[in-house]
Amino acid sequence: MRGAGGPAPPPLPEFFRLHRFDQVESTNDEAKRLAGAGAPDGTLVVAGEQTAGRGRTGRQWKSPPGNLYMTLLLRPGVAAGVAAQVSFLAAVALSSAIADLAANLAPRHKWPNDVLLDGRKVSGILLESAAGADGLIDWLVLGMGVNVAHHPTDLEQSVTSLRREGLTELTPDALLGTLAPHLRDWLLRWRAEGFAPLRQAWLARAFGLGEVVGVRLPNENFMGRFLDLDADGALVVGLPDGTERRIAAGEVYFPAPRGGPEHAAGD
Repeated sequence: MRGAGGPAPPPLPEFFRLHRFDQVESTNDEAKRLAGAGAPDGTLVVAGEQTAGRGRTGRQWKSPPGNLYMTLLLRPGVAAGVAAQVSFLAAVALSSAIADLAANLAPRHKWPNDVLLDGRKVSGILLESAAGADGLIDWLVLGMGVNVAHHPTDLEQSVTSLRREGLTELTPDALLGTLAPHLRDWLLRWRAEGFAPLRQAWLARAFGLGEVVGVRLPNENFMGRFLDLDADGALVVGLPDGTERRIAAGEVYFPAPRGGPEHAAGD
């Protein structure tokens, strides 16, 4: 059953218009419904539990109570390629919030949209959008699931939760209260200054910069060295023959030390 309830929400910056639910099928689906009904920029859907959460490529995102499940509705009015930069924005905002909550943790960004703690994934980020008649993005929903109290244990990739990393008293509401100002501030800066400062902030915490990576594409796999993030957010990979290749979409993994698990980009 879906319905509003739960404890009082945390105070959020004025930009956000909070819609809070005990349970939904998917916060992204709820935000898309609100978008179709004309909900404004800054509409925020938060749920205690999802019954049909999903990640990239439609994979199931397990959503038990105790984690943070949220989707932010934006109306950026930009081209699709520019709107995709919001995934980097979300990662930077989340890593900044985690660093605020625990100075001993060192969150890292893994291309294209993961946040890692000690090499283990702690969140999922999913963008969905619709274009207007002019070809620009009419609305975009930024879905974020953060492992606060729980994390899956049946995945091939390395996954963790904030509780496992030492934040044993943290609640989803407390995380949201810390995360929301970072989201708002980075959104304002991105809209005013473009991708350049966001790119710098993302690279400052980039996981594996300068290291060998594997890249999986629909019809090709190859190895190279993670050199940079370009001005549009594409991964720049140095190939063994000395050339460079830019990857706009794909899956990246870092070859594991001998005997260790592969660090794969999760969905």
